[in-house]
Amino acid sequence: MAQNATIFKVTLEIADIDRAYYHDHALTIARHPSETDERMMVRLLAFARHAHEALAFGRGLGTDDEPDLWRKDLTGAVDLWIDVGQPDEKRIRRACGRAESVFVYSYGGRGADLWWEEAGASLDAADNLTVVNLPFAATRALAKLAQRNMRLTCTIQDGQIWVADSQQSVAIEPVVLQNPPTPG
Repeated sequence: MAQNATIFKVTLEIADIDRAYYHDHALTIARHPSETDERMMVRLLAFARHAHEALAFGRGLGTDDEPDLWRKDLTGAVDLWIDVGQPDEKRIRRACGRAESVFVYSYGGRGADLWWEEAGASLDAADNLTVVNLPFAATRALAKLAQRNMRLTCTIQDGQIWVADSQQSVAIEPVVLQNPPTPG
């Protein structure tokens, strides 16, 4: 945990109809001093999208050898590596070599679009990489839900995601920019 990190406590109720995953999670999230509420909430959204008992937050910004979130198997091998934002191509290729599946959740509007225009062509050969872009307005609205103590519900159905607290709801329609090839 970073020194001077801000601690957020989250009760997250997940109803992922697409995966038939229904579970409540009590999470403690450390927000690095240089991290925005928007980025932290995108990390939380990625957690909800891939929720699993073994999914864990990485050590945070500035840590090259760990992702934002990851899931390891019982032997310590990395099953799932998740980064948010616009990581450099070298980091993504290294992650693809270390993990069975790699997800990148990009956000930030035009900046994310420009990042993908530059990075996309060199990453299309990665057969275990999924890149998802989150709409600018949705991630900004998601950032407004950030509180030091949060109780959120997250519903996922047909690829759409709804995140709500007791007063407001945010609908997110992720855009998949790259998927691994389907076998066969």
